[in-house]
Amino acid sequence: MAMTGKRRVLYRQGSGFWRMTAKWVLVFGVLYLLDGGLLRSWGDALVWPMIGILLWVPFGIGVVWYSNRDQQVALTTRELRVRRKRLPMERVNLLHVARLWLEGRSTADDQSVLEWPRFNRVVWVPLRDGRAFGVEFRDPAAFAEVFGAFAVAACGGPDIVRARAAVETYPDPHPMRLRPADDGSWLDLLDIFN
Repeated sequence: MAMTGKRRVLYRQGSGFWRMTAKWVLVFGVLYLLDGGLLRSWGDALVWPMIGILLWVPFGIGVVWYSNRDQQVALTTRELRVRRKRLPMERVNLLHVARLWLEGRSTADDQSVLEWPRFNRVVWVPLRDGRAFGVEFRDPAAFAEVFGAFAVAACGGPDIVRARAAVETYPDPHPMRLRPADDGSWLDLLDIFN
C-alpha cells in the first residue's frame, strides 16, 4: 500500500512499458557484448544497439505497449482507476465482491481465486445496477485478494457480510456486451465512468 496525497492506494498495476524496455535493452545489450567481445570489433558490434532502437519503436511501443496500455490500474479506497477513467466505489457492488471473496471466488468465475495462474486474465467488477465490466490484470489473484479484503472491510466484516447477503437481494452482475469498434477501440467503457 502506498499513500498518494490523501488517498491510500491499495493496488497499482502499470502498463509494463519500463519492464518491456528493460528486456529490450538487455537482449540487444547482450548481443552487443557478445559480438563485440567475442566475434568482431566493438565498432562493428554497434549495429546491434542500432537494430534494437530501430525495432523498439514500431514493435516495442507500437505492438507490445500499445496493446497493454489499458492495463494501467489503481485501486484506492474511493475509486477504481483504469488508465485515466475513474469509477467511484459508490457504483461498485461491494457486498457481492465481499460475499464472493469469503467463498474464495470472483465474479463470473467458478474457479477458486487461489488456483488462478499468473498470466493476463480479466477480473469482472460488479456494479450496483447489475452490469459488470472487465479489467485485465497480469496478476489477477493479487488484485482479487486486495479487492476482496477491502470489500469485506468496507461492508463491516465477515459476519455482517454473510448476514446482509442472506437478507438483501441485488441483480446478478452480467458482463457488458462488446460494442462495435467504430473509433478503433474494442471496448467502450465511457458510459460507466460518467
